[in-house]
Amino acid sequence: MRKFLIGLACSAILCASPAWAALKVGAKAPDFATVGALAGKPFKLRLSDELKKGPVVLYFFPKAFTKGCTLEAHAFSEASADFQKMGAHVIGMSADDLPTLQKFSVEACRNAFPVATATKPIIKAYNVALPLVGMTTRTSYVIDRSGRIVMVHSDMDWSEHVAKTLAAVKALKR
Repeated sequence: MRKFLIGLACSAILCASPAWAALKVGAKAPDFATVGALAGKPFKLRLSDELKKGPVVLYFFPKAFTKGCTLEAHAFSEASADFQKMGAHVIGMSADDLPTLQKFSVEACRNAFPVATATKPIIKAYNVALPLVGMTTRTSYVIDRSGRIVMVHSDMDWSEHVAKTLAAVKALKR
């Protein structure tokens, strides 16, 4: 068990490095379709449809209802009006199932933004797999309306994701 925990910690440290984010600034964001929840209500989500509405902050988080993921969701919900003023919208993504995300969308996201299921193909396409544990890394992408990635922040510490993504969205408005 000790070796497993040490391996898990090493994986988390390695995945926290921005160099591990596969998609680089300027790359085309892979389109995907999945299911999500907003205010507890399920819906179908397609990235290309969301981009028609404006820039997207697509943030991957490891596991709903864990301390860091709940704090990050609260922070994104508190900043949701700021993102909306800039014409952008936030979408949270994790490998959690839809019933879990329905509950998380109400309790942690405070009905402010949708969360969606990151399927294995989505996780692979965005290179956000957390090795050995079936979860995603904590990686945020800002994607402009044309589908190009304009910012990537990959860090298991949740605390700077909102500020960094909001700054990137503000830079798009200039």
